[in-house]
Amino acid sequence: MNTKQEWIDKARVAYQKAYVPYSHFPVGACLVAKDGTTFTGVNIENASFGLTNCAERTAVFKAVSEGYTEFQHIIIAGETEAPIAPCGACRQVLSEFCSADMPVTLVNKDGKLKELTLGELLPYSFATLD
Repeated sequence: MNTKQEWIDKARVAYQKAYVPYSHFPVGACLVAKDGTTFTGVNIENASFGLTNCAERTAVFKAVSEGYTEFQHIIIAGETEAPIAPCGACRQVLSEFCSADMPVTLVNKDGKLKELTLGELLPYSFATLD
């Protein structure tokens, strides 16, 4: 089983592979399945910005395409001054497959961490509305 620091390292290495010719804003993610399998993702830009895919969704889509739908943790890392948070679309996609109490670790360029749960990031996801 990998350690949290190994997951952080994977997310930080991942963002070096981001395809960001327009924004120059690399982001990496490491999504951890319930069994400890990890999936990394990077943001992949497109000249039509609406077709850009974020690192978090890339990791989720890779995992789901391999048959994984239950997760225990996600790390999101960027070359930012403050720890980086996922966009609203990524929060909603994560809520489709992850519990509200799943830990989310946000990491900045210097390794500073912010620890939250998915529910704290998205308290009113479509999945929780009646």
